[in-house]
Amino acid sequence: MGFDARFLGVEAPMPSVPEADAAASVALDHLHFTIVLDTRRRFARMTGVNVDGAALVEVERRDDWEYDARIPEDWQAGPEVYARNDLDRGHLVRRRDPVWGPPEVAARANAETFRYPNAAPQQAEFNQSLELWNGLEDHVLAFARVHAQRLSVFTAPVLAADDPPYRGIQVPLRFVKVVAWRSGDELATAGFLLDQAPVVDLDDPMRSRAGIAARERARVAAGATEVPDLGPFRTFQVAVADIAAITGLEMPLLVAADRMTPALAADGPREITQPEDLRLGAP
Repeated sequence: MGFDARFLGVEAPMPSVPEADAAASVALDHLHFTIVLDTRRRFARMTGVNVDGAALVEVERRDDWEYDARIPEDWQAGPEVYARNDLDRGHLVRRRDPVWGPPEVAARANAETFRYPNAAPQQAEFNQSLELWNGLEDHVLAFARVHAQRLSVFTAPVLAADDPPYRGIQVPLRFVKVVAWRSGDELATAGFLLDQAPVVDLDDPMRSRAGIAARERARVAAGATEVPDLGPFRTFQVAVADIAAITGLEMPLLVAADRMTPALAADGPREITQPEDLRLGAP
């Protein structure tokens, strides 16, 4: 049960919350992953999952979201947040990542990803775009030439004080992911930041994806050429140290192992559209 910091054969611990936030945090262990829940914001502060690429199996998806029965329901952002709007229950631990091992283990891990502490509200097209969460770990695997090997993946919403209020919660606008793998006898990491702020409209939460696309076409037709800073439907690699800073989480080993060296990070965030775009330094 739970995230294994030695899963890669080298130490790769989950980021930790600072001591000042410890009293409001609760760790929830599941098969192959752990969620650290912020009971004040009712969302995960951080998640960590072990992925065994050689043992992944396919399990039928069933969207049977449930409260985690081990903790009070009012600690969790439940179904009322996602009803009658264009907000998806976005998986933080990706559904397929912990689904490995014997069939009964994989099936249980799959089901356990459908707990509300593992969800965060994401604008539907943001959540479903293949250019965002889906396939990100595969980009890293392809570049690092470690297909069918092991990863540890840490994902979190950025719980900012000025996130917009909605139905009794605050909607996180940015999300981070740190991917860790073993390179030789050493730990290697890469960090990513995504921003849904340009497409989230909580004053009109029923707006459709078609409407978003139409407005974007009109903007381009009018001559607009700029893209929003860390804008929608795009993935950016950033320094792991920057992720530590914006989340307030402590992750010194992950920062030290970052393949995006200070020299590579000097130009700022880098858009990722294919494995070759990754700044991973020397292999």
